[in-house]
Amino acid sequence: MSDVKELREKTNAGMMDCKKALEATNGNMEEAVKWLREKGIAKAEKKSDRIAAEGIAAILTKGNDAAIIEVNSETDFVAKNSEFQSLVNEILEAIINGNAKTLEEALELKTSNETVNDLIISKTATIGEKISLRRFAKLTKKDNEVFGSYIHMGGKIAVLSLVSDVNEEVAKDISMHAAAMRPLYVTKDEVPSELVEKEREILKEQAINEGKPAEIAEKMVEGRIRKYYEEICLEEQAFVKDSGITVGQYAKNNGGKIVAMVRYEVGEGIEKKQENFAEEVAKQING
Repeated sequence: MSDVKELREKTNAGMMDCKKALEATNGNMEEAVKWLREKGIAKAEKKSDRIAAEGIAAILTKGNDAAIIEVNSETDFVAKNSEFQSLVNEILEAIINGNAKTLEEALELKTSNETVNDLIISKTATIGEKISLRRFAKLTKKDNEVFGSYIHMGGKIAVLSLVSDVNEEVAKDISMHAAAMRPLYVTKDEVPSELVEKEREILKEQAINEGKPAEIAEKMVEGRIRKYYEEICLEEQAFVKDSGITVGQYAKNNGGKIVAMVRYEVGEGIEKKQENFAEEVAKQING
C-alpha cells in the first residue's frame, strides 16, 4: 500500500490504476511510472480537474435500438477533430450494443479493442485535452413505433424521440421542435410533484404580492400552472410549425403519440471557465 501511495503521489493516477501498474511491473516503481504514462493514465489524471464543457451530442440507430450520448472536450476546436469524432462513434457503438444502465457500466463496455474508459484515457493522452462521457440514453422501440432523430449545429444539440404509429418525418418534426423549444419533460405526469408544488407556492406568493384576494390568487395560480406546463412539457407546447396546435395534438392528428424524448445540449449546466486573454498575456510577460 505504501508503494501504491508513492506511485499515486508521483503520477496523480487513481489507486486502482497504481495497483495495476505495480502488479504489471512486479513492484518496480520506475517501470510502473512508465507503464502508467504509456497507458496515458498519468497524463489523463493531470487533466481531470479541468473543465470540459464543449464536445458533441450524437445519435446512432440500429434496428429497434437507438442511443444518444454527450461526450465533452475542453475546446470546440477538438470537438471538430476527426479523431475526437471517431471516439464518439466508437462509444455510440459500444452503448447501442451493450446493456449499460449507469455511467459506470457504460465506461466498462467493450469497444473494438478496450473498454470505453480505457479508450477515453488513451484519447485524452493523444489529443491533449480532458475528454469525458457525460451522459447517455438507450431507447428500444416496438414495431409500431419510430425514432425521430435530429442533430443541430453539428452536434451542439441532439434530440432523440420515440413516437408510436407515425412515420419518421413526423417523429423528426417533433425532435426538431424539441431542439428549438427545450422541453424538460414529455407529459405533465412526468413533472415531479415537488417541483409543481414549489412553483405553485411561488406563483401564489406573487399573486398575493400583487394585492389579489386569496380566492382570486388561487384561480390565478392554476392558470399560471397551466402556462408553466406549456413551457416545460413537450406535449403541451405550441408546435413551432403550427402554433394553433400543441405538439401532442400534432402527433395525435397523425395517428400517433409521443412515447419518449431525450434532448442533450452540449455543456448545459456546466459552469464554463471564463478565459481572460489580457490577464494571461500579462502573467506571461511579468512571469
